[in-house]
Amino acid sequence: MQLTGPLVTTAWLADHLGDNDLRIFDTTITLKPNPDGFGYLPESGLTEWQAAHIPAASFIDVMAELSDPDNAIPYMMPPAETFAATMATKGIDDSSTVVLYNSGLPMWSTRVWWMLRSIGFDKVAVLDGGWEKWNRENRPVDDVTPAHPPGVLGASPQPAMWADKEAMLAMIESGEPVGINALSPQVYSGEVNTHGRPGHLPGTHNVFYNSLIDQDSGEFLPPDQLKPLLAASGALNADQVIPYCGGGVSATMVSLALELCGQREIAVYDGSMSEWVRDETLPLKLGAAP
Repeated sequence: MQLTGPLVTTAWLADHLGDNDLRIFDTTITLKPNPDGFGYLPESGLTEWQAAHIPAASFIDVMAELSDPDNAIPYMMPPAETFAATMATKGIDDSSTVVLYNSGLPMWSTRVWWMLRSIGFDKVAVLDGGWEKWNRENRPVDDVTPAHPPGVLGASPQPAMWADKEAMLAMIESGEPVGINALSPQVYSGEVNTHGRPGHLPGTHNVFYNSLIDQDSGEFLPPDQLKPLLAASGALNADQVIPYCGGGVSATMVSLALELCGQREIAVYDGSMSEWVRDETLPLKLGAAP
């Protein structure tokens, strides 16, 4: 099975449903506003997967199974070997091809896509248009739990694919590399405070993750439409780009969009605003300017 990029179409997936090495995962999490006004309350999509899913698709819970339990920051990448061992229990082998999908915007799929890439596993793609497009096209679904035996999955960590708080401080001081805040313009500017402290990291540009998606099809915009959205920040010609968001999840949508446009020198700030706002000595800037 040959992947030609970070995305696969619904037609491609339908044609490959019977392939022995294919592993499909529903990664759905629903985010609901937190009553206290800060952040969101995540809910697993397991119940919905149990009712109906793409044939042969397993469910994987990013919160419960793929987040570092020893870190107080939500969704943080666990040690590479731990993550690889977890994915192996799901039936992923070094020879597997993995396709990820979810309901809603594809941030949970792109998060797991980035995590797998960061342990050196490159045979992974996101289903463009996700669960909604699959359903609109009346493609097959079932409620059967697939029985894949555990695989053997090695880990070859790629630490350059992740950035930490120290890297962000260095970026603010030097003006390099290019930082991209993937949150809404209202959150970026500080008009809306969803993380406890409003604003954005000084010098970072705003590219809202929702703007990367065709609102009718749910698919990523084509590169000729993505490039103008990303070029204003200087990201396409930068030596490196660091996307961040609230918790290192929607930032991976920016990472995928950058790759579609030919930029591969990317490091996601894993802690993102969830980590940054906890230290009141760290700077934040208000307003629409970087």
